[in-house]
Amino acid sequence: MTVNAFDADRPPEPDRRGRRRKAAGGRRRDESLMVPDVKFDSYYGRQVVKPAPWEADIPAYIFLGGLAAGSGLLGAGAVARDLPTLRRNSRYAAIAAVAAGGLALVRDLGKPRRALNMMRTVKLTSPMSVGSWILSAFGAFAGLAVATEAGRHLVDDDSTLGRARRVADPVATVGSALFAPPLAAYTAVLLADTATPTWHESYRELPFVFVGSANAAAAGLALLTTPSSQTGPARKLAVIGAAVEMAALERMERAMGDVVAEPLHQGRPGSLLRASKILTLGGALGAAALGGNRSAAAVSGLALMAGSVCTRFGVFEAGIHSAKDPRYTVTPQRERLERRRSEGVTHDSITTGRQ
Repeated sequence: MTVNAFDADRPPEPDRRGRRRKAAGGRRRDESLMVPDVKFDSYYGRQVVKPAPWEADIPAYIFLGGLAAGSGLLGAGAVARDLPTLRRNSRYAAIAAVAAGGLALVRDLGKPRRALNMMRTVKLTSPMSVGSWILSAFGAFAGLAVATEAGRHLVDDDSTLGRARRVADPVATVGSALFAPPLAAYTAVLLADTATPTWHESYRELPFVFVGSANAAAAGLALLTTPSSQTGPARKLAVIGAAVEMAALERMERAMGDVVAEPLHQGRPGSLLRASKILTLGGALGAAALGGNRSAAAVSGLALMAGSVCTRFGVFEAGIHSAKDPRYTVTPQRERLERRRSEGVTHDSITTGRQ
């Protein structure tokens, strides 16, 4: 039988028993599969996950909410330490940040009525619903704290209003302190509750990143606005907040894996987060070592606030970028599938694709 060049390149035909005959020359054809590199794509070139329709108002709102929360907590600490200037400045900072954050949120929603509609119900499974009530409760206590602060100079302590102010002041202090941590953390839960890959994969560590960043920003504002003789609690909070933020951010990047963490290191988000680390660490070191000097404290405070802004915008933009590339959606799904199969699980919704 004559075998031409075309026949030599054909795979052997199976015989009647289903076995493959040897190719010409008695050699068995190599049946190993040549798998090309995977190209992550989707139908019609669209993203697998639709990017969140949020713009710069949302990361601004996240920063301002964290600044308000940290300032409320710092104001409570100033009450405990009997530091009147730090108490006053922190209280005014908290209510101003809440008001500015509320304006940013309303601007993103487009109509004030939509913000009010979020208060119509309480849905514990919705971070947006719970967060709206946390923001409102904190704002109420922060407003009460400012009213009692202003009343110190406007009403007589022996009058009826003066006595009411003395009763309301500790209530406002405790309320602001209790709602400060949830206010700083809920925006991280809100982001992680979406399908955006970088946000979703950071759900464990992102609340700690945001809480640490909030405290660092509030401490920075206090260092900027308060005499150094009364900024002892702010300097300590700056160091603690920066340490928590940096440790949580490092752990978050490692836990996410190399692929999903890429948006945190590339492009504009990567630049923002690198700047955040430099500014936050520099500000914390300056607050600890040079916080007694008024000028050095102000520079450190500005660095801490700028670092917090870069953290919020960096994480936000990294998430938007990750939603636009199907690779960041598909890779974690495949890793979870392989991990479940290696553990011997073959009949759940992850491994079978059935709900």
